[in-house]
Amino acid sequence: MNDALLNWRSEFPILDKTVYLISHSLGAMPRATYDRLHDYAEAWATRGVRAWAEGWWNMPVTVGNDVARIIGADPGTVVMHQNVSVCQSLILSCFEPTPRRNKIVYSELNFPSVMYVYEAHARNGSLRIETVKSDDGTTIPLERMLAAIDEETLLVPFSHVLFKSAFLQDAKAITERAHEVGAMVVLDAYQSAGTVPFSVKDLNVDFATGGSVKWLCGGPGAGYLYVRPDLHTKLQPKTTGWMAHEDPFAFDKELRYAPGIARFLHGSPAIPALYAAQSGYRIINEIGVENIRRKSVRQTSLLIDQAQEAGFTVTSPKSSSQRGGTASIMHEHAAAIASELVRREFIVDFRPGAGVRISPHFYTTDEELELIIGEMKTIRDTRAYAKHEAAGAAF
Repeated sequence: MNDALLNWRSEFPILDKTVYLISHSLGAMPRATYDRLHDYAEAWATRGVRAWAEGWWNMPVTVGNDVARIIGADPGTVVMHQNVSVCQSLILSCFEPTPRRNKIVYSELNFPSVMYVYEAHARNGSLRIETVKSDDGTTIPLERMLAAIDEETLLVPFSHVLFKSAFLQDAKAITERAHEVGAMVVLDAYQSAGTVPFSVKDLNVDFATGGSVKWLCGGPGAGYLYVRPDLHTKLQPKTTGWMAHEDPFAFDKELRYAPGIARFLHGSPAIPALYAAQSGYRIINEIGVENIRRKSVRQTSLLIDQAQEAGFTVTSPKSSSQRGGTASIMHEHAAAIASELVRREFIVDFRPGAGVRISPHFYTTDEELELIIGEMKTIRDTRAYAKHEAAGAAF
């Protein structure tokens, strides 16, 4: 079929040599990233310390504005950090739990790094955590999630799309329930931004965070934090740094918070990572997430059909309305099959309880989906995975 998005394939060098289906983990690097990293090196080499005043200092906000377009946020409401763990910690530091409002609600299928942040803070007894259970290890019943959120809830940090199964949670319903009882939400959009269209403004979330490693094709070290504008003057993060000061170069001994989104900054930013991330953002914004989603729904549906016809078990939701951009395919030898696929230059990964995770993106051809299912079937039927299993290979 005529697929205009395939015109972007030439922008991603790794596609010349591999069947690259792992954008849920690390999106393919745009060719233009070579140039952006050269620009960084050139600025450092020729402008030295002057580069801070000539753009570096503002990059956490200016690059954040590129992310804002992708997630439906206004300019000046997103700042860049190194990763989601830092962002979650910073958000939590804005609050003082009380005996009447000290509960954190999230599902057992949340990304572990997020859970670690809240569990660590709960050790001193100021927080208590309610973990919402899954019946099948791949989905979370909405009614159970909503029931856990009550008048004692402080924050609800939840994944828009679950990392293992690509189950798409009802972010609007969760947010509305939290606000109904006076709680706030932290939307983890890591597995949705760039492949599932949404607007943080329409959802009315309090905070959103994510990173550039996956569907945004921006590489590691460029996490982002959205804070709803009406909260900018109300919150004072305790996880902070000199960039959050209203006049950082005054080097005051006392912190006076900057106005607006800048008060949610931190220490000195990772400038090379911000340079690297911009090429991916530009492409995603130029294509449009709605166009990416249409192709993603079609290709993940095709992938699921082909996997089932080949006799594999699909652990991702069958309905596209409940599915992000990944199809997870299970087999009793899934870990070893994934290892053999990677050896053959079919780049995927394995997660316990989910199976082989396969993610087409806008640069994926339909033929590549047929190829990988065919390769999985061959590996299974010839037991070509046995050497990996004997070596204990897993991801």
